[in-house]
Amino acid sequence: MNLILFDNSELQAVQNSYISVFLPYSDKRTEHLLKVLHKKTGDNFDAGLLLGKLGTGNINEITKDGLNIHLRLETDPPLRTPLCLGVGFPRPIQLKRLLRDCSSLGLAAVDLISTELGEKSYRDTKLLDDGGARSALIEGAIQARDTCLPELTVFPSLAAWLARRSRKSNIIYIAADNIQPQGSFSGLEPLPAGSSAVLAIGSERGWSNSEREQLEQAGFLRLSLGQRALRTETACIAATILVMEKMGLLD
Repeated sequence: MNLILFDNSELQAVQNSYISVFLPYSDKRTEHLLKVLHKKTGDNFDAGLLLGKLGTGNINEITKDGLNIHLRLETDPPLRTPLCLGVGFPRPIQLKRLLRDCSSLGLAAVDLISTELGEKSYRDTKLLDDGGARSALIEGAIQARDTCLPELTVFPSLAAWLARRSRKSNIIYIAADNIQPQGSFSGLEPLPAGSSAVLAIGSERGWSNSEREQLEQAGFLRLSLGQRALRTETACIAATILVMEKMGLLD
């Protein structure tokens, strides 16, 4: 854990200079503090409040039941990456990793789309109902020392997604397409300062011809990621990094 993250529901008391929190021994964060970081009474550690500020935690007391902690949180979290990723439902085992990595990259939103060529059974993943998706997003935020999470939304079709995300001003629209590309990511010109982007990645089988027409009509530029067939999660991260570079966010 690069950051010990707390939820509002865990806050016990708010003082003028700190917030009191208690962690029982059964909590994995307690184990990480004591056994991995080897923290002792009086020691500080990096801490944050989910959807709130960053700062430090101090182990005020170690009792027979757990840790009494004081939090001092005064720093705003990192700015969000102004990029929305829309992706055809990947395999559930890939989805968890993808959500974690997208959260680490600070994406503003991740949209899961039922595409025409996508495997229908992937939409029935329990990750969206049992807390697994949220846990993956939190894991990614902890990795990146962030407290905020991407907005996660599910759409029943590409048409429904485009109705929500397309045709807005000051936004660049890009779709990955290795089959019928109009250009390549490498040939994409640097984007104007302050730009936002919407990036579309198809399912493992890619886009149907009907979906390509929908993307084109919605103003998306279809770009190639090269000759190799990539896993959905690999294509998502590769395309995201390339777009972030064109947005000047990797300087």
